[in-house]
Amino acid sequence: MTVAVLKEKHPNEKRVALIPRHVSALAETGADVVVESGAGSQALHEDEEFASQGAHIESDRQRLLSEADVLLVVRGPGSDPNFAAADLDVLRAGTALVGFLEPLAAPEIMQSLAERRLAVFSMELMPRITRAQSMDALSSMATIAGYKAVLLAAQHSPRMFPLMMTAAGTLTPARVLVLGAGVAGLQAIATARRLGAVVEAYDVRPVVKEQVESLGARFVELKLDAGDAETSGGYAAAQSEEFYRRQRELLTEHLSQSDVVITTAAVPGKQAPILVSEEMFTSLRPGAVIVDLAAEKGGNCALTEAGKRVVRNGVTVIGPINLPSEVPVHASQMFSKNVSAFLGEILKDGNLHLDLEDEIVRGTLVAREGRLVHPAVIEALKGD
Repeated sequence: MTVAVLKEKHPNEKRVALIPRHVSALAETGADVVVESGAGSQALHEDEEFASQGAHIESDRQRLLSEADVLLVVRGPGSDPNFAAADLDVLRAGTALVGFLEPLAAPEIMQSLAERRLAVFSMELMPRITRAQSMDALSSMATIAGYKAVLLAAQHSPRMFPLMMTAAGTLTPARVLVLGAGVAGLQAIATARRLGAVVEAYDVRPVVKEQVESLGARFVELKLDAGDAETSGGYAAAQSEEFYRRQRELLTEHLSQSDVVITTAAVPGKQAPILVSEEMFTSLRPGAVIVDLAAEKGGNCALTEAGKRVVRNGVTVIGPINLPSEVPVHASQMFSKNVSAFLGEILKDGNLHLDLEDEIVRGTLVAREGRLVHPAVIEALKGD
């Protein structure tokens, strides 16, 4: 059984799917690890470090692909438009592909992978159950994105975050509003608090109030009926446009008092909801900064442009792309742990063993034996 680690081709992608310290864990499953030369260099892991842990280094990409039984990527087809068809053509039928694949946003690509008779596993679909916590790659990357978002805001804000008593007078703390209290939002709250800001947070799920308050932030409660606010997987559920319209109205007052706004609301496979409309910009004071973590999904802010910084009426809107890649050492460490833990579930005695009754296998498996098998992906394909 050969587990191959591919060098990423996505622009500005610095992460690697497996780091040297986890090579030995895969060897315990009976796998041989082969790493494409240079795969870990941008995450500060050179070929020699992989080799010292027992991995083989392969400079011929096509040979690596042709010999892979399991192919590990950070961003695969669906997630990476630069993932070449020529690479896929070399893979043998039955090869397992594991990584971030955006299956709900690109179901037609998942169908093409199924037609190639690949076994396709998407890390985005990992079920949020206790047994799978060590494999939850989305939460790992969201942790980094939430942290980095606050640093971006602090960098671009004309105000300092902490309260300071100085000989030149008192500096009042910055006021930060976090919209969405999932993993990224909670990490943003914690980071902003550590920098000394006064933090408020809002989420459509009232159940997260205790988590928000445990971090020292105030939970914003709006008089709204969210219905089924949470999915079975623990994510915020999509709401009606009327709900979002009313939400925007009630949030305007809180926006007017904020120096920094971090937005984190995203619904898997769907356009991100607009939380800050263009009309709401009139309530924001000059110097305010918005960091929109949903920029790649269309943005939570009406003025967000993915990968750009927009300034209007003195308000700065930042639409970062792939923030975890900006912290490649720890992002790779976390993703590698998630992947190696997952492979520990599906590799047995040097072979791929798929227990379709296992919730982890069933939850992440997108395609096998020539067909799509994940109900949500099949439904998304019908929607196209």
